[in-house]
Amino acid sequence: MSKLLQEAGKAAPGSLPRHLAVVMDGNGRWAARRGLPRFAGHQAGVRALRELVRHHLELGIPCLTVFVFSSENWQRPRPEVRGLFCLLEYVLSNGDLGELHREGVCLRFIGLRDSLSDSMRRKMEHAERMTAVNTRLRFLVAVNYGGRWDIVRACRSLAGQVRDGHLGVEALNEERLDSELSLAGLQEPDLLVRTGGERRLSNYLLWHLAYTELYFTDCLWPDFDGAELEQALAWFAGRRRRFGRTDGQLTGASEL
Repeated sequence: MSKLLQEAGKAAPGSLPRHLAVVMDGNGRWAARRGLPRFAGHQAGVRALRELVRHHLELGIPCLTVFVFSSENWQRPRPEVRGLFCLLEYVLSNGDLGELHREGVCLRFIGLRDSLSDSMRRKMEHAERMTAVNTRLRFLVAVNYGGRWDIVRACRSLAGQVRDGHLGVEALNEERLDSELSLAGLQEPDLLVRTGGERRLSNYLLWHLAYTELYFTDCLWPDFDGAELEQALAWFAGRRRRFGRTDGQLTGASEL
């Protein structure tokens, strides 16, 4: 990570995102191009994720959300799915968790946990309890997550509150729905980075990405290093985020 980018982030408020969301795509293709099994690509992807967390800490970006396993990924070959969860359990059992805790990272998992093994759920809950008081970086990991599931779950919760008389229909609004979603209480992502060459959201944080800047790169996830991140952040710094307003409103210029 260049010192120039770090200084730019300190000197110009808004030039760096406060919340980065990432779709880490391309592990399998990275492995295939090297004649390796797909699992080797996932292992390399973990190394790239470690580097991304380190860069977040260096730059002072306070929130990171990554898409590890979607609700649609259960359709993948069973050995690959087993390998992915074994890898995730390993990461939560070795020194990675302790390192995150020492660095002040608050780790949280979002997604439906009912389909996960008891062992996986216990490790996730332990990691969340261990790091709950940390404030340097909010690190959210989406596991068995889908944006549509998130919205439907929130609607069911609100419908139950209305049914039980705890909430009036007239009180239903965007803010109330947002409070029931997985990212409740957090700033919505400023920037989404998707690697691997695909140009779609793949059912990821559908509600929260309404005004997010979308950055797509052909770089496969295991190759996404500091230089690639720097390109994404430099692109973001050049964006003019209007949120429905005009350029004149942002600059204060007359637009008669």
